[in-house]
Parts: sequence; structure tokens; C-alpha cells
Amino acid sequence: MKSTYLLIGCICLLAWAVMPAQAFTAKALTINLDANGNAQVDFQYDLSFAEQAAVFVNIANPSAELKTALENNLNRQVTVVKADSSSADVIIPSFATISLSNGTETMTTPAFSFANAQAAIRQYWWAGLISVDMSPDVTTITFPDGYQATYNYQISFPSVSHQIG
Repeated sequence: MKSTYLLIGCICLLAWAVMPAQAFTAKALTINLDANGNAQVDFQYDLSFAEQAAVFVNIANPSAELKTALENNLNRQVTVVKADSSSADVIIPSFATISLSNGTETMTTPAFSFANAQAAIRQYWWAGLISVDMSPDVTTITFPDGYQATYNYQISFPSVSHQIG
């Protein structure tokens, strides 16, 4: 009987060892700017089963984690409107700066990166159980006049300037 339990235990341990890593995967980041430079941000992602369970039992609070990461990265207050197991909606006041020269208005977004957020996730006790990819498949920054800057599979983003027509 003991050998049966030992065999079942070894099989479970082996299954755990070869099981694919769970993952947090960024899918899409959409930043829509209004005429005042405020940003409405929609961040789409996939959470693994383990991460969804952590959210469910409040081991992790995605809304608080996202708010802290953005405020530390951008050095400004943000409002997390919604955060769940597949997306987050955030409002960032004065995300873009607006300058006026010779009657032409130019809007400039700051450079930003998710590298610090990815490093912060690695500090959690459960980080060894997951793989994290914070580089969205597609990132789109849309200015009030419809102009778009698009990036694919990047974790860091340059400042973008655009003259508003």
C-alpha cells in the first residue's frame, strides 16, 4: 500500500515538473488622447489559471498593482476605472503635453516602459511558477485628430510628438 502512495506521489511530482509554465501575456495596449492631453488607456491581457486564482482569493489585487506601477513609472496620479482577469481601463490626466508654436499645436506623449512592472512581478513568491510577457502584441496611441502611432511586441515606448491639424 505504501508503494502505491509513493508511486502516485512520484507521478504527481513528475507531472508538476513537466507541466508548462503559466503565463501573464500582454495582448493589446490602446491609448486614446483627448484634446487636453488626458489619456484613456485600455490594457488587454491573459492571466493564467494560477493568476486568476490569486486574484480570486485576493493574493494579488490587479487594480492596486496596476495603479502603483503606472504612478511610479509616469510620476503622476492615475485612476483605475476597471481591472479584471482580462483587461484594465485607466485614466491618466495630462498624459501628453501640449505646446503651441506659430499657431500650431503639438501634442507629445512621454516615453514609458513596462520593464519595471515586469521586474516587480518577479519579486512575488509565486513568480517562479509563471512566465511574464509585458510587451503587448500591439500598442496603439491615438491622437485627437485620429493620427495613430503603432508598435508591435515592444516593452518600452518612445516619446511621440504629433502636430494636431
